[in-house]
Amino acid sequence: MMAVIAPPSSLCAPGFSALTVRRRPAAAARPAVSRRVVAVASPTRETTGLQYKKLGDSDLVISNVTLGTMTWGGQNTEAEAHEQLNYAFDHGINILDTAEGYPIPMAVEKKGQTELFIGNWLKSRPRDKVIVATKVSGYSERLSYLRKSGKPVRVDEENILEGVENSLQRLGIDYIDLLQIHWPDRYVPMFGEKKYDPSQWRESVPIVEQLQALKKVIDQGKVRYVGVSNETSWGVMEFCHAAKQLGLPKIVSIQNSYSLMVRTSFEVDLLEVCLPQNCNIGLLAYSPLAGGSLSGKYMDGDSATLKAARLCLFPGFMDRYNKSLAREAVSAYVDVARRHNLTPVELALGYVRGCSHVTSSIIGATTMEQLKENISAFTRSELLSEDVLTDIEKVFVRYKDPAFR
Repeated sequence: MMAVIAPPSSLCAPGFSALTVRRRPAAAARPAVSRRVVAVASPTRETTGLQYKKLGDSDLVISNVTLGTMTWGGQNTEAEAHEQLNYAFDHGINILDTAEGYPIPMAVEKKGQTELFIGNWLKSRPRDKVIVATKVSGYSERLSYLRKSGKPVRVDEENILEGVENSLQRLGIDYIDLLQIHWPDRYVPMFGEKKYDPSQWRESVPIVEQLQALKKVIDQGKVRYVGVSNETSWGVMEFCHAAKQLGLPKIVSIQNSYSLMVRTSFEVDLLEVCLPQNCNIGLLAYSPLAGGSLSGKYMDGDSATLKAARLCLFPGFMDRYNKSLAREAVSAYVDVARRHNLTPVELALGYVRGCSHVTSSIIGATTMEQLKENISAFTRSELLSEDVLTDIEKVFVRYKDPAFR
């Protein structure tokens, strides 16, 4: 079982020398990083209703809710982003997750908008009160606009160094708490693909070289910890083995999709790999509402509201949650929620919240009403009952991972 603990007085546990809370200077040159501890009172479960857990092998103690940001600069304005940030952090959330490629859907004209919005907000907050997680992109020819060279993006030293520096500039900070590889450099099945296709195999940057590049940004004081996203059991084991054998940075987290609609890809074998007694990798569960579909809004929401909803606003985007089988599964889960006097959101988020292998759930919202409802699902005093969990499993047996193609 993963321990649930109250956060220490700062965002790092005793024994870790916290990085300075100074803002990143405008000049290109970076001053030497100060290593002094700044003691600032942190929220507790008693004051916020949230839980706080240690992230893998790191000294980061994070809330069991992470604020997702991928709609900022796309569906949300900067003012709306700041309103969400203020509410979330005033209610006990202490970690945000972003990426160099956000907002989603990614587009050249919106490059870096999300990090810029966050950077402007960070000027109003003590640096050691905000855990900043961001991501460098994995292999992509389409996202070549992210790099000065205009070449395809890879997970190598050149790309990692440039990506980190660009993120630091946009965020206006000296260091990133958690840097994640957004998706692997090699081919892996993602975003609804149900199996590995050997014909898609391609040459990729060796994992040792990726870790060596990540070590460089850690040694430079630009990054504290590293993690992966959209990764497989093989990948996690390779990262951990290389780190152990060669004294390279060990990944502390994995950010993968996990929800009532997407379970087996983690539960079958990644769960074993990530256990504290094995590799001790913290799961940051993204899309716990399955792109918003588990809220039930696509079943019975009014048409005017749905016009601005993600699956309708961007035809084909996250289409795996829009298929007939997925819709049948959502309907069944909504029925379970109603039978037990829960909202669909309380059921879906309550399930992920109750999983001991989940360190934190990444929630995103386009409206303040959605954000408040999402957070409230984690501040309820009671977890889902055994009767509710039993009914969930009955649906799961009928609709096992219906979002996969």
